[in-house]
Amino acid sequence: MDVTMKTTNSNDPSAYLAPGRYVDSDHPAVIAFARRVADPAMTPREIAVKLYYAVRDEFLYDPYYFDTRVEGLKGSHVIEAGRGFCVPKAALLAAAARALGVPARLGYADVRNHLTSKRLYDMMGTDLFVFHGYTELWVDGQWLKATPAFNRSLCEKAGIRPLEFDGSADSVFHEFDVSGRRHMEYVHDRGVYADLPREELLATWREHYKSFADWGQVAGSGADFAQEVGKPS
Repeated sequence: MDVTMKTTNSNDPSAYLAPGRYVDSDHPAVIAFARRVADPAMTPREIAVKLYYAVRDEFLYDPYYFDTRVEGLKGSHVIEAGRGFCVPKAALLAAAARALGVPARLGYADVRNHLTSKRLYDMMGTDLFVFHGYTELWVDGQWLKATPAFNRSLCEKAGIRPLEFDGSADSVFHEFDVSGRRHMEYVHDRGVYADLPREELLATWREHYKSFADWGQVAGSGADFAQEVGKPS
């Protein structure tokens, strides 16, 4: 399956270097994190790869840690919380990249996740994840998609291949898991943004998910997504 998605490339990657409200590359915690993981003297490719793996694995993917406040969607908040879902984790990768001089922006797509947990499916009422977030990094004269959402330990429990990123090709979710079951299907490309479009994102979620107003109750119930997707003993 070809999951390459349409992207409107900028002729000026430097437009994606300034701090944003959510891609807060000027936040002290983001700067400290980026400099701990990578050296500014490295090549953009080396920086992008190191930051990708650090964001992917140091911060747990947790769809139940669903904080849609302005502060909750910032990249720096993922560092503070130690976890996040795809949207703020993508913002953190973009912010850390900008902090080290690598142009970065945010991309969004609607994806059908065939391996979602029953609790998460019941909460959303569907397996369609609208406004799934990923990051685009400017490396060696091209925009590359990088998806740092699912940490390695979660992938191992769920029986899916962790996404690798080598700085030379897009890294987007696999169509099948390691057992050949359908995993992720890209349905609709929502384009790229310099910063997280919070109002558009929330409005779209309210439109697509009838139970959106109640998500906070499930998210605050102590649900453990990693345990839910874990393979039975």
